[in-house]
Amino acid sequence: MFSQKEISYSKRQVIKGFTIIEVLVVVGIIGMLAMTIYPSIRNSMETRRVENEARDILATMERARFQAVKTKLNHRVRFFTENNNWYYILERENTSGQWAQMPRFIRKMISTDFVVNLDFPDQMVVFSALGFIANYDSQKNKISLQSLKLKRYNQPDLRDIRVFAGGSISYNKLES
Repeated sequence: MFSQKEISYSKRQVIKGFTIIEVLVVVGIIGMLAMTIYPSIRNSMETRRVENEARDILATMERARFQAVKTKLNHRVRFFTENNNWYYILERENTSGQWAQMPRFIRKMISTDFVVNLDFPDQMVVFSALGFIANYDSQKNKISLQSLKLKRYNQPDLRDIRVFAGGSISYNKLES
């Protein structure tokens, strides 16, 4: 009839799948790991947001300086508020005192999630045809963006962009 091997095989139970206890333990471990990692991910995302915003302003200033030297025309980055939002735009001086928006450059809004501290003469940075700052003031030469979320977590929350008379621009991460 049945061989000894067939009988011992039929006595063994073949278990497939997981028990509910095993599944709950794994889900609990994953949940605890997610709770531990989530604040770090949130901080990274906020850091990336403030970095991108500040670097976009920095790149616009560098572009203005490059275009001023290239075209031998004054260029400026002008900051202004509209409906309680900060904007900036890249402009060039076509004739003396006549400024026009640079082609293919749209005005950009600084996110309302950040506190903006603008300290430039007449809220603009003007680059001369030689790449120097035409409206330089040693007391007014920076813009700062601050993330209040990063401040709450004691992270470097300020991004500081400074311009110097010679046209150089510095970028710093600071903690308030």
